[in-house]
Amino acid sequence: MKKLRVGIIYGGRSGEHEVSVVSAASIFKHLDRARYEAVPVLIEKSGQWVLGGKAPDVLNAGAVEGAETQALEATEPSAAVAGSGFDVIFPVLHGPYGEDGTVQGLLELANVPYVGAGVLGSAVGMDKAVMKTLFAAAGLPIVPHLTVLRREWEKEKASIARRAADQLRFPMFVKPANLGSSVGISKAASSAELDPAMELAFQFDRKAVVEAGVPNTREIECAVLGNDEPEASVAGEVVVTHRDGFYSYDAKYLDPDGAALKIPADLPAATAERVRRVSIEAFRALELSGMARVDFLLDGVSGDLYLNEVNTIPGFTAISMYPKMWEASGLPYPALLDRLIALALERHEEKQRLRTSIK
Repeated sequence: MKKLRVGIIYGGRSGEHEVSVVSAASIFKHLDRARYEAVPVLIEKSGQWVLGGKAPDVLNAGAVEGAETQALEATEPSAAVAGSGFDVIFPVLHGPYGEDGTVQGLLELANVPYVGAGVLGSAVGMDKAVMKTLFAAAGLPIVPHLTVLRREWEKEKASIARRAADQLRFPMFVKPANLGSSVGISKAASSAELDPAMELAFQFDRKAVVEAGVPNTREIECAVLGNDEPEASVAGEVVVTHRDGFYSYDAKYLDPDGAALKIPADLPAATAERVRRVSIEAFRALELSGMARVDFLLDGVSGDLYLNEVNTIPGFTAISMYPKMWEASGLPYPALLDRLIALALERHEEKQRLRTSIK
């Protein structure tokens, strides 16, 4: 059987570059070499695309800097995608300039099959503010929040801080609207802590989302897989032990003891089923495809469940929740990669049935 030539695009210009490298290393490690020819396509932090060379093998985000192997040759994005004979592309790009629809648009123009959400789903799945608007329109439960532009904050800092204190509850979480992996996120326990939290978020995006904290918070996650008929995995729970007090970047990727993962989560059967059902509803509300990790905030006393966000290209490191939840659901990592590639080819074939001309 002819091997499928799989281009794995990783790295990128975002603040999640290091996490992307580690995710890609794990995917290279688990791809079935009898079925696939895996080809590295690195996007450097400068935005330069480089094709070929040694696949990444760094398995810790803190060790990425200085460990990336220079590829054989620089290339233009269009040449890397369309001129390399790829049967399918697996983008492993977390954050802006990769998870937000930009690379997906390039792949659509090149008419190459690719893993994960399309342009629309990727774009709205990246922007936490727009995402919450769509969740609210679909009647899904979300926490009270404010969306603030950097220019608004610079002009009306005092009034926005008062509005946040009046409408939301402490502790608040301040996030860049277009980023993931907890980069730029702060927990503000008081009005005095709100200002530095906003300033940090605005270092990474021109738009920030300020969210009310959930009392007695338990962080619940669920993995979704599929196209038109998505399936949900068992739910998992992140039990944070890191000094930050929430699932921060350091807790996720730098501190090996920063969080414990419980899969499946210890939940009543009805709550676990609700998590799975809402996960699929969220997936459909954003018109996603391929994969997504859906994150929830659960009040550990009242049982109130809030949809936090989705990640359209979730982490694929050895300790990432998405592959671990599917493994606990009976789908091991290599088989998960097979399924994602098959879904990419299925969606591409479906799109080829569309007419592109009226004649």
